[in-house]
Amino acid sequence: MNYQETTDWMFSQLPMYQIQGASAYKKDLANTHALIAHLKNPHKEIRFIHVAGTNGKGSTSHMLASIFQEAGYKVGLYTSPHLKDFRERIKINGNPISEHFVCDFITTNKHFFEKNDISFFEMSVGLAFEYFKQEQVDIAIIEVGMGGRLDATNIITPIVSVITNIGLDHIQFLGNTLPLIAAEKAGIIKDAIPVVIGEYTPETKEVFIAKAKQHKSQIYFASDLINTLYDSDLIGEYQVHNRKTVLQTIAVINSRNIFKISNSAIETGLLHVVRNTGLLGRWQQINDSPKVICDTAHNKDGLEIVVNQIKSQKYTNLHIVFGVVNDKNLEDILPILPTNAKYYFTRPNNPRGLDATILMEKAAFFNLKGKVFNSVTEAYNKALQTAATTDFIYIGGSTFVVAEIL
Repeated sequence: MNYQETTDWMFSQLPMYQIQGASAYKKDLANTHALIAHLKNPHKEIRFIHVAGTNGKGSTSHMLASIFQEAGYKVGLYTSPHLKDFRERIKINGNPISEHFVCDFITTNKHFFEKNDISFFEMSVGLAFEYFKQEQVDIAIIEVGMGGRLDATNIITPIVSVITNIGLDHIQFLGNTLPLIAAEKAGIIKDAIPVVIGEYTPETKEVFIAKAKQHKSQIYFASDLINTLYDSDLIGEYQVHNRKTVLQTIAVINSRNIFKISNSAIETGLLHVVRNTGLLGRWQQINDSPKVICDTAHNKDGLEIVVNQIKSQKYTNLHIVFGVVNDKNLEDILPILPTNAKYYFTRPNNPRGLDATILMEKAAFFNLKGKVFNSVTEAYNKALQTAATTDFIYIGGSTFVVAEIL
């Protein structure tokens, strides 16, 4: 199979949480252990940083990768989901995995995948570990897919575990309270391995402390410990918390004398995250007049911060291109959105995309007014045609909406 045929097979033939939702979620790590044994345990030859959390884990992972690159190390980076091309998920020093490697890995192991019902996410994790092993990376930064405890990445023993924050997202899988979700995320904490917590609430802090104590792991709360920040090219207001998390993580790593990360590498790395890693979709400006910003925030906590930043912008009129997937709690996110905007409701091109007419009808209850468009591209083009040069256009609601614009 060529690359297109290979990725088509991966997406269509096997369960994938981002496409299918609950049916792709597995209740244990048996498949991952079987897969990794089949691959002869490539993860045992790699040093890892493991990053979990509700929001910010992608940005945090990319910041860490950029800093390590500036320090002169060969850095593997595994993140999800991708925006345009599957290969975005697996990079070394900002360069995506080759099409050839993806095709060869799938072809070589396809029979095993089919026989053992290996999921899209599980095979992607196996692919990343095999690639990082063969390329002999110095460090691999691994972003958890959704939860933590039952995530396919959770077979690794990192040099430090990182949990960015806890919010109410994926409650059908992880639990419907912050302590329950915190317990799932805290499942990445390993025996005697330090853990860095980005943000916390009193109720989640108790969960983290108890889990760290159980594993005899030193715990660090970045928001309490970091007072001096460096600038970054990731300019979303929510990135302040992520930068604190990153700085505390680097401090822990330096204290263990496994790697040497200078202040210069930290400063330069944070200033060149996009250039070094190719990160997309985080308060990303894609047009000047009118100013157009897209952002992948897609739950209550993430959208609250983004909407506050929108309100701080200077503009004549506000236009919002908005779409969501069908498992979002609209009663949580719609009240956050500004009522002074003109809305362009749309459905992301994904089986889980919520019908735009339903979205518009729900939005009307919260005094959000607009029209329905047949595609994200059509909605965005209409917003561009309608907006004056002094207006502001925001595109968001779902990673899949942003992906169709970039």
